[in-house]
Amino acid sequence: MASDALYDRIQITAGFLQAQGFTAKPDAALIFGSGLGAMSQGMTIECEIPYPVIPGFVNTTLSFHKGRLLRGTVAGKRVVAMDGRFHRYEGWSMEQITFPVRVMNALGAKTLLLSNISGCLNPNYRAGDLAVIVDHINLLGDNPLVGVNDERLGPRFLDMIEPYSNRLIDQIENIGMSLGIKLHRAVYAAMTGSSFETRAEYRMLRTLGADLIGMSSVPEVIAAKHCGMEVCALSLISDECFPDCLEPLDVPALLKRAEDGAEKIGKLFKGVLKSL
Repeated sequence: MASDALYDRIQITAGFLQAQGFTAKPDAALIFGSGLGAMSQGMTIECEIPYPVIPGFVNTTLSFHKGRLLRGTVAGKRVVAMDGRFHRYEGWSMEQITFPVRVMNALGAKTLLLSNISGCLNPNYRAGDLAVIVDHINLLGDNPLVGVNDERLGPRFLDMIEPYSNRLIDQIENIGMSLGIKLHRAVYAAMTGSSFETRAEYRMLRTLGADLIGMSSVPEVIAAKHCGMEVCALSLISDECFPDCLEPLDVPALLKRAEDGAEKIGKLFKGVLKSL
């Protein structure tokens, strides 16, 4: 699809949201990952719109993603938040997955705070731990910047030397220490899913330098950087992916761990927002 059509659709959607009450320029954009929707409880919600109502948005196919865009405040800061995201394994294109990020940027958000759940490959990590993502490996086989580029959206060639803001990483680690919340520093590998990996694939990923593995976030980060946004990402480790001692996955248990960790992630993001 031509880049000018994408730019125009972003502007149309931003205009629609402004007409629906998303008028104030947000200080930040938030994305609540799988099982982490409880983070919205720390938000004063002033307006919410289901994804299917929003022009250009697709709808989440997952029961544990509420599928709504929120406007409100956290720690006295204006935010726009995705309560649920879109994934490649759901069949959506990279443009569809990242369209909401571009729209939130068009509304005025210059900072993106995103969350996800992940499996850990690093033997020093355990299920239930939290990690701040410092780098990633894109193994999705695609990139949201493939195709004709529109300079109004971002540069043709994007420098990814610092996909995650070192400033915000240092800041959130200091906030974690003040709250007694331990944070690992982690490299996140993104795979398409929705099948989980084999023992051999876990070994390969660890050899490549990945600490965590998941099925989201990387396209959003690339699009956000393309828009010129500052990015910080937290991951709740929901399971352990150690190839020599694997056990059958219990998805409800993974989501329960995410629910338990949502409050901590909310506190950390609240601390970051206070400083914006």
